[in-house]
Amino acid sequence: MSEKNEQGKRAARERLVRQREREKAHERRRRTLIVGGAVVGVLALAAVVGVIAANSGGKSKKNEASGPAVAPSGATGKDALAIRVGPDDAPSTLTIWEDFRCPVCAQFENVFRDTFHDLERAGQIKVEYHLATIIDGNLGGTGSLRAANAAACAQDVGKFGAYHDILYRNQPKESDDAFADNAKLIDLAGEVPGLDTPAFRSCVDDGRHDNWVRKSNTAFQNGGFKGTPTVLLNDEAIFPKKGDEPITTENLKKWVAEANKGKKPGTVAPAKSGTAAPAPSGTAAPSSPSGAAPESSGAVVPAPPAS
Repeated sequence: MSEKNEQGKRAARERLVRQREREKAHERRRRTLIVGGAVVGVLALAAVVGVIAANSGGKSKKNEASGPAVAPSGATGKDALAIRVGPDDAPSTLTIWEDFRCPVCAQFENVFRDTFHDLERAGQIKVEYHLATIIDGNLGGTGSLRAANAAACAQDVGKFGAYHDILYRNQPKESDDAFADNAKLIDLAGEVPGLDTPAFRSCVDDGRHDNWVRKSNTAFQNGGFKGTPTVLLNDEAIFPKKGDEPITTENLKKWVAEANKGKKPGTVAPAKSGTAAPAPSGTAAPSSPSGAAPESSGAVVPAPPAS
């Protein structure tokens, strides 16, 4: 009988030991999950901060302007850092700061392109583009700079608007520095009638406007802007919203109409070969740099991560 009791006691002790081991293992797993969750949270926060930094323009020695800044033909505004599209005497001015590698910029352009061109052709607005290279500064590479220089070269022959639109329609993924290849930029110029010339190729390959682009990026960094795109209507921020109203194609038309009430439309010059043409509706999807949501009466471009 005593032997049976002893066996029973040993079995009970073993069960107790196994139970304690299970409890310890459970506690270790619980602590691992807590610590792991905290790490994931920190990494997620770091990723958000990284996105904000990528859209707020990190400074880099490569992007510091040095030497003469050769502005493209017809550049306007302070220090000749703006490229204007639309009638010079239009009653309202849309100011846009963009980076050709910025995916939100592509989404914005692909949604609102037709609306911009309609308002330009109606003499209601002129659009003044300012070019930045913040993605180069934060992700590395030179695609923002190279594309901006090529766009400035297109401006030299009056084809900035059309080439600007072609670049955004063909924007690579943000992490793909495809625009750093001048051959790629020259190849895309073939889609703009009359742009792919020896003079244009030389301007692109020589980086004629590189320092002008760097100077523009410095102005962006010093301007206190939160990210790209930065969009102002008559110096009032309208992206991602104006007051409590989100930016949509219909709201943009309404805001311009309100700003232009009682004012004479600008003088619209006859269209030239190679000028910007409206994009087909629905050229892009907001989830990828290659596209944005199809334009409709209430199309809304996603807000930038930095906002």
